Amino acid sequence: MDEALMAYRNGTYIAFHAEGKTDPTASDIKYYRTLKMWHASDGTDFKFVNSHDKVAAVRDGSKAETIKRSLRERLDNSKNMVLIIGPTTKLDTDFVPYEIAYAVDRCGIPIIATYTSTGYTVIREPKALSAWWPAALSSRIANGTASVIHIPFKQAAIDCAIGQFSHNSLPLGGGLGIYSDAAYREFGLL
Repeated sequence: MDEALMAYRNGTYIAFHAEGKTDPTASDIKYYRTLKMWHASDGTDFKFVNSHDKVAAVRDGSKAETIKRSLRERLDNSKNMVLIIGPTTKLDTDFVPYEIAYAVDRCGIPIIATYTSTGYTVIREPKALSAWWPAALSSRIANGTASVIHIPFKQAAIDCAIGQFSHNSLPLGGGLGIYSDAAYREFGLL
């Protein structure tokens, strides 16, 4: 990546599955909105493309390419990616796989994989959650190209990961990074 572009990488890119729905309350955009609410006054810079645009683009090839161009632009300026993983994320066959592939293969940014519906308040064995992973994530974890921290969808854990991990500061553990029990105690989750 061009050094000049890397200097401006300060945002957090949020990826989620729109589930083919135009109703934002019926998809994982509700978790994006929760993140926005949590950070309404702290200046955290989130970048994403509206799920309505994504859904329309699936049926319109020219619009899909316009969306992908916008995704690339936002990812190029991001220091990390929060990947919201819910029960249907692995079923996404268009934008989430593209976002993961571009984030890892081109941008080299870490992925903060945050799980919405697993029932976990701490994650100690990410491989136990592999059934939730989109193929694009699974293959990059398997081939060692993805740097991923796996956390529950809890504000303190997400805030810590957003502040800690970037293209210059990758999580330990390659694609299977986790927080320690001490960190979870600091988050108030243990």
